[in-house]
Amino acid sequence: MSLEALRPSPLVEQAVQRLRDQITGGHWPVGTKLPGETTLAATLGVGRSTVREAVRALAGAGLVQPRQGAGVFVIATAPVEDWPTRLRRAAVADVYEVRAMVEVQAARLAAARRTDADTAALRSALDRRRTAAAGAGHADFVDADIALHAAVVEAAHNPVLTDLFAEFVPALRQGLIDLVELLGLRDEDPQHGDARHAALVEAIADRDGEAAGRLLAAELDGTQAQLLGHR
Repeated sequence: MSLEALRPSPLVEQAVQRLRDQITGGHWPVGTKLPGETTLAATLGVGRSTVREAVRALAGAGLVQPRQGAGVFVIATAPVEDWPTRLRRAAVADVYEVRAMVEVQAARLAAARRTDADTAALRSALDRRRTAAAGAGHADFVDADIALHAAVVEAAHNPVLTDLFAEFVPALRQGLIDLVELLGLRDEDPQHGDARHAALVEAIADRDGEAAGRLLAAELDGTQAQLLGHR
């Protein structure tokens, strides 16, 4: 297998794929030193900065390792996980860290401040989540899940928390869709997380702030652990 000049388009992505093919195809076995930036740039028909970005991506995928003063060496012939997926996992994990800070406290406050109308809204949102889980696609399920969590935040009756959550929702929504896809959370259980969410709603209805905070923290921490375990 030989390298060829690249066609114009996203050059870094093309360079990553071409170099990865050389590695995974056995052209450059483990322990091999890659050609220098200048040589690769000339062979691929791109600039050295493009080669540099491509090598960085391959290093992130666990295929190569730069060694100060010595060059870049192949350390594996199969990626631990492709680079775009690693980036998506990292982004979702960051979203979850912030989400936990906001929502766990909101759940505690909701248990202390909820009204009968709030309880009715929570139970209605739980029903809609179950309906979406039974037959909807990932995006619709995520929207129903967010609506339930928004009802929890709303029941806290803190306008700053409510506004903060509203600002956070766009990033949260995409993060959750990525999460469901990355971890296959609904593959075996379309009603993923139903028992925990039902328990959360009942804890708030019972005005048990400690249980509400604990349940929500356990759910988010468990998902965070899954994400960190795959980064």
